[in-house]
Amino acid sequence: MSMTDPIADMLTRVRNANSAFQSSVSMPSSKKLVEIARIMKEEGYITEYVVKPAEPQATLEITLKYGPRKKRTITGIRRISKPGLRVYAKKDELPRVLGGLGIAVISTSHGVMTEKKARSAGVGGEVIAYIW
Repeated sequence: MSMTDPIADMLTRVRNANSAFQSSVSMPSSKKLVEIARIMKEEGYITEYVVKPAEPQATLEITLKYGPRKKRTITGIRRISKPGLRVYAKKDELPRVLGGLGIAVISTSHGVMTEKKARSAGVGGEVIAYIW
């Protein structure tokens, strides 16, 4: 069965698992989902991600991160560019999430990166999601 928006599915699974204080969440894997998980790990929103090979498709397992006394690290995730309405930003118009407290995940010609790295690289691209 094919999914129309696997990125939205990933973000929804992470959001739901985070709100239920689950330790980990798994989903079907793809290169773009692994790149989004890599960015979330680099920025400190998750503890770890692992790609487990399986048939017919590999599985991406994300270990969520919580602070002391079960304080959530991820307070919000929002999908911006959708299959029905793509959202692009030029290098001068890259969004700032909560005045720099959150991140925007951007798909550029140089790969998937945060808006801060895209701004320093001087490239724009498709605004995939906001995470704060």
